[in-house]
Amino acid sequence: MTISTRTSKLILTSHITSSVGWLGAVAVFLALAITALTSQDLPLVKACCLAMDVCTWLIILPFCLTSLFTGIIQATLTKWGLFKHYWIVVKLFLTLASTLLLFLHLQPISYLAGVAREASFSNTLYAGQLISIISKAGAAVLVLIALTTISVYKPWGKIQSIQNGNYDFNTNQNSVEKIKKSLTFYLLIGFVTLIVIFIITHLFGGSMTRH
Repeated sequence: MTISTRTSKLILTSHITSSVGWLGAVAVFLALAITALTSQDLPLVKACCLAMDVCTWLIILPFCLTSLFTGIIQATLTKWGLFKHYWIVVKLFLTLASTLLLFLHLQPISYLAGVAREASFSNTLYAGQLISIISKAGAAVLVLIALTTISVYKPWGKIQSIQNGNYDFNTNQNSVEKIKKSLTFYLLIGFVTLIVIFIITHLFGGSMTRH
């Protein structure tokens, strides 16, 4: 199935806009969380907690889902394909993992905003939750920067080419390129494995029950 150039550009524009917006929104969320943890101004702390909840539901979540769906559509309906290039598969995996972790943290963030409305609320009482949120938001910023970098550089080549063994060993240059790609591929496997371990640990570590 093919799509018109105008439609393709529209989807691509939506994907880029939502991806950049997602990164910016998470960065703002991180700033709010750090302020909520470190500020001595209690009204400001409460305002930050409430703003974090609004930012999550009305900005981060829509941008996240839009980036995911437009990315899948863009890859599926164009020459790139969804499973033809390693960089697209990695982007898909990281985006899905980030989306899953976002959904896991919707309830804790809303809970924190709820208790922030109480007169007895203090950031010292919920410092553990704030630190956890800050660490996850910081990790999310790094992942989103990695996704942007992957989109620009498009590393690792085609999956089909590697599977079919279409590398030329007749020259030293091609041999070196193959070695580089092999090392990169193994590093990629290691990185993805770490992400999987992190997700499994997060899912079964009872993180949500602690909030």
